Amino acid sequence: MLRAARWSVKGVAAAADVLSPPDTGITMLIYHRVGAGSGSQMDLSPAVFDQQLAWLAATQRLVTLDQALEELEANTHAAKSRPALVLTFDDGTTDWVDNVLPALELHSVPATFYVATSFVDEGIPFPSNGRPLSWAGVEELASSDLATIGSHTHRHSLLDRLDPARVAEELDRSIDLLGSRAGVEAKHFAYPKAVLGSPAAEQAVRERFRSAVLAGTRANPVGTDPYRLRRSPVQACDGQRWFRRKAVGGLGIEDDLRGLANRARYRNRSS
Repeated sequence: MLRAARWSVKGVAAAADVLSPPDTGITMLIYHRVGAGSGSQMDLSPAVFDQQLAWLAATQRLVTLDQALEELEANTHAAKSRPALVLTFDDGTTDWVDNVLPALELHSVPATFYVATSFVDEGIPFPSNGRPLSWAGVEELASSDLATIGSHTHRHSLLDRLDPARVAEELDRSIDLLGSRAGVEAKHFAYPKAVLGSPAAEQAVRERFRSAVLAGTRANPVGTDPYRLRRSPVQACDGQRWFRRKAVGGLGIEDDLRGLANRARYRNRSS
């Protein structure tokens, strides 16, 4: 029943794309886990992930996040007319090294990894028994030419409900740990749960990073605010059919409906 409901929503979103085609621009995909065995919609099998990477490498223009930002800031005809795609990963689980990095290297696909540092530093499991990376694992990722490492706060705290001092602590602690423990300069940021922070929190993010990402399930056209970049979550139930639509900026209505549900879902949560 739940699967049928999900596919119905995706079908409605696909029909909306026909009536109002997605913008051309930079599409960003959100992944979390690959082969972690959690059963979550955000945990893909290695075989499915490999199929997705093979199709992306064969059909799409794949760029790093820094390349994407340069293109979004360039007000040229070439930048406006050449769609591209960026892969991103949130949280920081061991499958990033065990399963994700080898697959990226096999297909020569770059990706950005946003790390919630307290889980790594203290060995705290993520939800659904997600095993956190070690600092050695973060260093291994960072050593790859295909990987960009960014911040996902320290404690994965929702920044729309923290006072400014705690926001600064969340951001600065993450930046400091990534630098001191992994030798990484964290220039990019992902809001936990893709929830935009308060005005004060958003200003703090802008002062510390070059970019920030949210949800949105739409492409980012030239001129998009680099601190409000939209991303499309890849789900296990997408299959190849819906995944390919998301990869070109489609299924925006699905995200609109998800956003309404998440506002209620996260109302009393802090992380």
